[in-house]
Amino acid sequence: MPPTLASLVHHSALKLTVRAGGDRLDVPVRWAHVSELADPVPYMEGGELLLVTALKLDAENPEAMRRYVRRLVGAGVVGLGFAIGVNYEEIPKALVDAAEEEGLPLLEVPRRTPFLAISKAVSAAIAADQYRAVTAGFAAQRELTKQALTAGPEGLLAALASQVNGWAALYDASGAVVATAPEWAGRRAARLTADVERLRERPAPASSVVGGPEHEDRVELHTLGTGRRPRAALAVGTAAAPGTAERYAVHSAIALLTLTTERSRSLHAAEQRVGAAVLRMLLAGEPDHARAVAGDLYGDLLDAPFRVIVAEAASVSAARVVDSGARVTLGRPSAAALAVVSEGANGDPLGALTEIVESAAARAGEAVLVVPEGEGETARLVMLAVDGGAAVAACAEHAAALEAARAGAVPEGHADEDELVVGLSAPAGPIAAAAAYKQAEQAVSVARRRGRVCVEHEQLAAGSVLPLLADDAVKAFADGLLRALHEHDATGRGDLVASLRAWLSRHGQWDAAAADLGVHRHTLRYRMRRVEEILGRSLDDADVRMELWLALKATSAE
Repeated sequence: MPPTLASLVHHSALKLTVRAGGDRLDVPVRWAHVSELADPVPYMEGGELLLVTALKLDAENPEAMRRYVRRLVGAGVVGLGFAIGVNYEEIPKALVDAAEEEGLPLLEVPRRTPFLAISKAVSAAIAADQYRAVTAGFAAQRELTKQALTAGPEGLLAALASQVNGWAALYDASGAVVATAPEWAGRRAARLTADVERLRERPAPASSVVGGPEHEDRVELHTLGTGRRPRAALAVGTAAAPGTAERYAVHSAIALLTLTTERSRSLHAAEQRVGAAVLRMLLAGEPDHARAVAGDLYGDLLDAPFRVIVAEAASVSAARVVDSGARVTLGRPSAAALAVVSEGANGDPLGALTEIVESAAARAGEAVLVVPEGEGETARLVMLAVDGGAAVAACAEHAAALEAARAGAVPEGHADEDELVVGLSAPAGPIAAAAAYKQAEQAVSVARRRGRVCVEHEQLAAGSVLPLLADDAVKAFADGLLRALHEHDATGRGDLVASLRAWLSRHGQWDAAAADLGVHRHTLRYRMRRVEEILGRSLDDADVRMELWLALKATSAE
């Protein structure tokens, strides 16, 4: 505790006597200052005990004393010490009345007590308080370190909450609550997710103070980690601003948790290397060896059906095609997912997806295998995640949020420079991992061609083949194949393209196709012979009919 007016009054060597404001002696004293100025306020910072002999004060003038005392109170002076036996034998009544009126503690200083003794007493008490705070801080640091080593982050949070007489919470890279202490603080911590997200967008290290609603606590937020993107965040809730000892404890917790996250980063890199080895063995058709290497780390993942997810980030410039297929994966994005997208991924969409998927898996207690491949423009991720699990759901929700954001912000036919495309395989087991990998790659290719963020391989079989015709190469082929027919029709010598479309759509039935066109069937037969002559191909060939039909569909989609 810092020195207070009460502690000075009870100091046996000072012999101070209270003459006014006896009910306000518990206020802390920041310093003791001597000033004989008629107006010392410009030199006050607040929290001082002002010591005077009234050398230049008209201490017997009631109006002058009221103005003087009022100015001191307004400047934050916590007490006034008046030396008697120097200029006045006793404290003038005008000053006593003014102090009582303003509620300013007034202390009588006997002649045998020098002001220096009071200043030294205040200084010694402040130094002792600081020493106690430093000692308590070191003790807190030792306790926090012990808990971090023996009980992990959860034990550290519990020790920190006890040290600050409040609560503490740890957030992961996505802003989700990982742990709290005490347990009742979980609901309070969850309400700060948006504040944590905003803090993560600031240059690290960053901190902020969040004032709760009326009658609630004061919360400090701190980012954790040494990289450009914070790895986690710490929230500390207290009834008031932390003191020196509490501040030591908070800073120690930040340092220890940062070390923990950096150590976790190294472990994570090692886990990724193991995951890469497991993936290579699965793709090489060696599930038994893969299971042996996976051990407890990824063993549970290989015991249940999983999805292979391939994600890429690269510049895309392709026309969008309306997809009539069912979108099983992409549902309505949540507000939280939309907020993540709106705040951006700092130019690293693959990094953002990794954080989202790994955080979701960690919260659900699932295993997820994430393997980065390539660098720069060829960079991509290969992931194995439990089918129907939290990681797959988080990936789908993030993709849905990207789709929603793109629909409102990106012009037709264009895509963001750092666009994310994701392909999901059908559920598979270790034996079929190579096939699932191929499925995911095919889904990514289709997603890129369609201008979509995410495509499931199952959608390729369930949907229509027509969206695939939007490819520029297909359109170029269709234009070349049908150009001669279009040039013929342009001369006004017959409607060969429309006749060909009607005949193919009716599976070569002359009467039905002629009725659709409103011409005689002999006229239609003549036109089909002209098509064969111009193209130099026979319509009796099924492959020719297929190519012409696809060409007609590709050109009609423009």
